[in-house]
Amino acid sequence: MNSPLARLLAALALLTLTAAPAGAADKLTVLLDWFVNPDHAPLIVAREKGFFGDAGLEVELVAPADPNDPPKLVAAGKADLAVSYQPQLHVQVAEGLPLVRVATLVATPLNSLVVLKDGPVKTVADLKGRKVGFSVGGFEDALLGAMLRRHGLSLDDVTLVNVNFSLSPSIISGQVDAVIGAFRNFELNQMDIVGKPGRAFYPEEQGVPPYDELIVVANRARAGDPALRRFVDALARGTQFLVNHPDESWRLFVAAHKDLDDDLNRRAWRDTLPRFALRPAALDRARYERFAAFLKDQGMVKQVPPLADYAVELP
Repeated sequence: MNSPLARLLAALALLTLTAAPAGAADKLTVLLDWFVNPDHAPLIVAREKGFFGDAGLEVELVAPADPNDPPKLVAAGKADLAVSYQPQLHVQVAEGLPLVRVATLVATPLNSLVVLKDGPVKTVADLKGRKVGFSVGGFEDALLGAMLRRHGLSLDDVTLVNVNFSLSPSIISGQVDAVIGAFRNFELNQMDIVGKPGRAFYPEEQGVPPYDELIVVANRARAGDPALRRFVDALARGTQFLVNHPDESWRLFVAAHKDLDDDLNRRAWRDTLPRFALRPAALDRARYERFAAFLKDQGMVKQVPPLADYAVELP
């Protein structure tokens, strides 16, 4: 019972037990992809402004102990919704998990390849013979490989170093010459704050099809649940309020999460604001199909299932 997954399951069980019986049918548990941060602003605003309540919903936002768990728990029916990533969705569906995308939070890639601004790497081609740090194997390798191929290189031309989640520290300390997997709204700001500004190379400008960074996934069996549509509509209200009233939304955000009222999160808030999906329910089918084909070409998935099996616009 001491594993992160066991603790999260216990927390979810407690939420269920303490919910008011009259509202149980309208209660939704949403597992975040990581600790609360500005990427989740539309969710926080929708909760703090009472938009979920207006939709007849009681929404619990739960930060996981292990960021790998949320989609798996939704697939197992242990939670209603999870914040996840479009690339992860493709891979997990190919592995057999019954997941389906029902909404988008952040509609552009945040992932990037980062180097020191005043360092020796001026172009992606300059990475030949150098060390590149990463935190999560698999997709980041494929992403880097595609970017390198655009410049006549391959993964064999660099040395990959697992730096866990110490992306900024590893490049600042000189442990590596670049890092893949840095979020442009966070790591670049972290580096700037400590006086070691970075330069980012964006995958979508280096041969990688654009994709949705943060999405909301449900169990495929729940896709017809009308409560999910009400959730997405309330999320859209939160996003519109956020865009129309960014300063008031920031005050709501830090009032609910006082530990995030610092320079890094203020900068991240500013940089993430233009990237939120203004129509969270809307699905760009061609974009998802292009990215699925890209993952197949990279060997990340063997087969591409029909789009309707893993990404929908709710009725």
